[in-house]
Amino acid sequence: QVQLVESGGGLVQPGGSLTLSCAASRFTLNYYAIGWFRQAPGKGREGVSCTSNSDGSTYYADSVKGRFTISRDNAKNTVYLQMNNLEPNDTAVYYCAAARVLVKWWVPVGYDYWGQGTQVTVSS
Repeated sequence: QVQLVESGGGLVQPGGSLTLSCAASRFTLNYYAIGWFRQAPGKGREGVSCTSNSDGSTYYADSVKGRFTISRDNAKNTVYLQMNNLEPNDTAVYYCAAARVLVKWWVPVGYDYWGQGTQVTVSS
């Protein structure tokens, strides 16, 4: 069974950092575009970042540009989201998702597989 598993969430103070991991089992991540999404209570799922499977392009939501970095480790079949200078508004459940064909990276419906999510809480 194809599976994506996120890890690395937790509680962090404003200004702190976290690195989220998205590990795949039973499929090879480098054949897929991988997106990170987040969902805060009472809000819709928001695209945070994406790494393309075609040309290595990376994409970021305006709200996280300059603070978050997405990267791949193909040897470990894992994608990471390095999050720096975290703000209370970054508090959400973070999901990774895989798309065989990337159209609009920020649109959740275009992704084929999803992880279960990991909670990130930014609070003092």
